[in-house]
Amino acid sequence: MASNGSNGKAAPAAGVVVPEIKFTKLFINGEFVDAASGKTFETRDPRTGDVLAHVAEADKADVDLAVKSARDAFEHGKWPRMSGYERGRIMSKLADLVEQHTEELAALDGADAGKLVLLGKIIDIPAATQMLRYYAGAADKIHGEVLRVSGKYQGYTLKEPVGVVGVIIPWNFPTMMFFLKVSPALAAGCTVVVKPAEQTPLSALYYAHLAKLAGVPDGVINVVPGFGPTAGAALTSHMDVDSVAFTGSTEVGRLIMESAARSNLKMVSLELGGKSPLIVFDDADVDMAVNLSRLAIFYNKGEVCVAGSRVYVQEGIYDEFVKKAVEAAQNWKVGDPFDVTTNMGPQVDKDQFERVLKYIEHGKSEGATLLTGGKPAADKGYYIEPTIFVDVTEDMKIAQEEIFGPVMSLMKFRSVDEVIEKANCTKYGLAAGIVTKSLDIANRVSRSVRAGTVWVNCYYAFDPDAPFGGYKMSGFGRDQGLAAMDKYLQVKSVITALPDSPWY
Repeated sequence: MASNGSNGKAAPAAGVVVPEIKFTKLFINGEFVDAASGKTFETRDPRTGDVLAHVAEADKADVDLAVKSARDAFEHGKWPRMSGYERGRIMSKLADLVEQHTEELAALDGADAGKLVLLGKIIDIPAATQMLRYYAGAADKIHGEVLRVSGKYQGYTLKEPVGVVGVIIPWNFPTMMFFLKVSPALAAGCTVVVKPAEQTPLSALYYAHLAKLAGVPDGVINVVPGFGPTAGAALTSHMDVDSVAFTGSTEVGRLIMESAARSNLKMVSLELGGKSPLIVFDDADVDMAVNLSRLAIFYNKGEVCVAGSRVYVQEGIYDEFVKKAVEAAQNWKVGDPFDVTTNMGPQVDKDQFERVLKYIEHGKSEGATLLTGGKPAADKGYYIEPTIFVDVTEDMKIAQEEIFGPVMSLMKFRSVDEVIEKANCTKYGLAAGIVTKSLDIANRVSRSVRAGTVWVNCYYAFDPDAPFGGYKMSGFGRDQGLAAMDKYLQVKSVITALPDSPWY
C-alpha cells in the first residue's frame, strides 16, 4: 500500500477544517493501486467548491481486475468456506475498528458530502456498526429446510452465497449505504466489488482499509471509485458478476436492469427514488407535527430518498401549521457541517445545488406560492435555504418529481379518502408518514398508502431488523432485516431417492 493509497490533495481554503485524507487509490485484491489508465478525478468540498483530493478513476480495465479478484476469492478463497461463526467474528472486529475511527470517518463524510459531523458521530457511524453486528450475528443462522417430498424420496434445501456482488451506492449517506449492502453480502459468504458515488468516494476506501485490518481476506472486498457510464456500466454488464445491489435514482435503476438483462441476466435489487407523503390529521399535536415535518424534509439537507417532501395537512389545523412550519424553517440553521450548532449543511455538489434551485424556479413558474427560503444561503459553497411552497397541486413538478433537496410542498386536505388518493398520486412508493392520535386512522391509512415503509407519529425510525425498500418505481428487493439476506443467497433443492425406492 505505497503512499498509504494516497494520490495527494489540494490545499484547503483558509479557515476550513479538512480531515487528513489517507486513501485515494483503488482497492483491489487487498491492495491500494493506481487506475490502469493512471487517471484520477477530483472530489470536492461542498462547503467551498474547492478540491479535496484527486482519486484514482476506475474504468472497465480496473473493474475487470476487481471482479477477477472477487471471483478468485469466491471460487478458491476461504471466505465462503468459513463457518458463519468465523465470518461473524471478523465482521464484529470490523465493526469495532469502524467504531474506533468514528471521529475521522465522520469528518471524512462531512468534508466530502457536506454531512453534519456531529450527526455522523452520533447517528451514521453508530448505525453502520449496529448494521455490521446485526449481520455478523446472522451469519451463522443461514439454513435451509427439510421438505415433505411425495414418493420415496427425501428432500431438503440449501442456502448458498450467490457469488460476486456488484454494489453501487449513492452519495447522500456514504457510510450507511456501504454497510447496508456489504454487511448482508459478507454474512452470506459473498465477495463484493463496490463502486461508491464519484461525489463521495473517500469513506468507502477507508472502510476497505479497515476491512483488511479486521482480517477480511484479500479479494473479498474491492472498491473501485469512478463514474457511472464507465465503472458503473462495466460492473453491471460484467459477465462474471452474479448480482447487483443498487441504491440511487430511478433513471439509473432502469439502466442497470437493462444492462443486467443484456449481459448474463444477473440478479438485481434496486432501492430507488421517492416522493414520500407526510400526512397530518386534525387531531395531531401541531407542534410535534411541525417538528416532524421539518425533520422529514430538511434533515441531511433534503438529500434523503425517503424525505417527506409532500406534506398534507388537514384543513382544521392547516393555517396554524403553515405559520409554525415557516417559523421552524427559518430557525433551521444552515452552515458549516463541522459547526455543532448547524442544522443543515451544503448540497453535495454544484450539480445538485443547481438542480434544486431549478426546481424552486419551476415551483414559482407553475403557480405555487413560495413562503420562505428559495435562495442560496451563502456566497460560497452549495448552501440553500430551507424552502416551503404552498398552493401546490398534484400535477406540478415539485409535487411529482424527486428534488432531493430542502424543498417542502405543503398542501391541504379534507377527508381521509381524499388524502389517501393524493398520497398515492405518485410513481414512487418508498415511504410515508402519518401523524394522528387515532389508531383507526393510523391503521386505515397505513394499510392504504402504497409504500414500503410507513411511520406513525415518527419519521426516519430505521432499525437493522426492519426491512426497507420500495413499491412501484421506488424499486424492489429489501435492505435491512433478515429479508435482505435473500438478495445474496441462492436456494438449492436436494432430492435423494430412498434405498428401497424402485428408482434408486
